[in-house]
Amino acid sequence: MHLPEAEQLIATLADKMRPQVTPETCLVGIHTGGVWLAERLHALLGLSEPLGSIDVSFYRDDYSAKGLHPQPRGSKIPFDVEAAHIVIVDDVLYTGRTTRAALNELFDYGRPARVDLAVLIDRGGRELPIAASFCALTLPTPLPAGQNLQLERDASGALTMRLIHA
Repeated sequence: MHLPEAEQLIATLADKMRPQVTPETCLVGIHTGGVWLAERLHALLGLSEPLGSIDVSFYRDDYSAKGLHPQPRGSKIPFDVEAAHIVIVDDVLYTGRTTRAALNELFDYGRPARVDLAVLIDRGGRELPIAASFCALTLPTPLPAGQNLQLERDASGALTMRLIHA
């Protein structure tokens, strides 16, 4: 499978988001790839609110089966969630369970006026009724369960998307 360059996908995603966001729109990236993507989108879209981040480890519905991620990161929401327009940002949309966990955590901080989801790639395979408001690429056929897409960042900060066979 050939994937477009991550940088091209980021530019496409920013273009799709631009008409719907204002400088006051708040971005919240899901650790780790979603945070990297949110950092880039925040700069490209010229947003004024500080960037937020969420680690959904404790909110996952499979926490008891999987346990805690080996390197948990704290969540940081440096703006008032109440009545805000928030865009949750993740690199890949798959089952929808990570997004559900992010929504649960976000609502612990307050009640936003609106929440959208922005993803670089929708790989298919949804288990929950969750869809991205903004998506750079939807795969024409869902990836098999044994394959994963992973956003990676090198020492210079450049982002690349890799297909990994589990």
